[in-house]
Amino acid sequence: MFDKRFLENIDWLFLLSFFLIMVMGFVNLWSASAAAGYPFQWKQLQWYVVGTVFMFGAMAFDYRKLASYWVHIYVLTVIMLLLVMFVGKSVSGSQRWISLGFFNLQPSEPAKLLMVIVISSFFARDEKEQYGILDLWKPTLLVIIPVALIVKQPDLGTGLLVLGVFASLVYYARLKWTSFLIILGAALASFPLLWKFMKPYQRKRVEIFLNPESDPFGAGWHILQSKIAVGSGQILGKGFMKGTQAQLNFLPEVHTDFAFSIWSEEWGFAGAFVLVGIYFFFLSRCLYIAQNAKDRFGSFLVFGITAMIFWQVLINVCMVLGLMPVVGIPLPLVSYGGSSVLTTMVGVGLIMNVWLRRSVFQRKEVNQSRLGYGHVSSGLTG
Repeated sequence: MFDKRFLENIDWLFLLSFFLIMVMGFVNLWSASAAAGYPFQWKQLQWYVVGTVFMFGAMAFDYRKLASYWVHIYVLTVIMLLLVMFVGKSVSGSQRWISLGFFNLQPSEPAKLLMVIVISSFFARDEKEQYGILDLWKPTLLVIIPVALIVKQPDLGTGLLVLGVFASLVYYARLKWTSFLIILGAALASFPLLWKFMKPYQRKRVEIFLNPESDPFGAGWHILQSKIAVGSGQILGKGFMKGTQAQLNFLPEVHTDFAFSIWSEEWGFAGAFVLVGIYFFFLSRCLYIAQNAKDRFGSFLVFGITAMIFWQVLINVCMVLGLMPVVGIPLPLVSYGGSSVLTTMVGVGLIMNVWLRRSVFQRKEVNQSRLGYGHVSSGLTG
């Protein structure tokens, strides 16, 4: 049950930064909706409201119980991704969604969060001071299966994102330097093999990333228009709903992949700096919570969710600036999408859960110490 004492320990600055990002996302979608001719902002507002309920729900139970159900969570993840292959809804050549009637679920979105729980549970149970390559075969096997199913959809961007989150958790678990160098060398050596198995349109994205001017009216159109939009915003921007690249429909996908482009055009470098700065503050608070968690599982859980959000922000911003290929990674809470919003908000609820329980654990330890019970272990419970 939800403990009323938790309200005394809520990190209000953390929540404020989180809700500020949502407000900025709503404002941005308002402008994007005018350009696209569809009220995306009102549908997104519905997901914000539903997501807020989910977020507080994720705060209301003892998060440590999740570690005991990692097998069930993993099986659920694989089943969802398998269902996409058989009953998935195909859009623009990609089969990534399951129609639930009132909502199109994109299973790869919650799969990111579910895999964070699964891998965090592994590292919580398997305590080592440092990890070598041979120590990682079990979690690697667990990750490869969902990644393969995601890439099959095809959704290479999300698949690589899950691998990035996994790599971040391995780093947090303390990987031996020799193992790190071996893995890095293997990753670099695998690029030619990866190129061989990439689909033609995926190869084209990489080629356009390296030289977008080679096809300015075709495959290079998206990134060139995005760079024009960002640059034309200059210092203070053109003003709300006054961005010509977006409003005159030169800039595509303004409500999803290129949401940061329209924000930068209308609010300029100053607005982009503020948005990125709020993300930075939010993520720094997440890292603080991870470092101060009272148990190993909570620490890995928060760090994994932080990595999930961080990589999405970094990839999306770099993507619209032409610093990375266009891979369809949404900007958390700013890009339109119910699955993405709900996943992010449940993740934030779990982060806050770890922070709130930390305060309760501290009180219990102090009270029991005063009663002569001694120190209570903060490890996992069943």
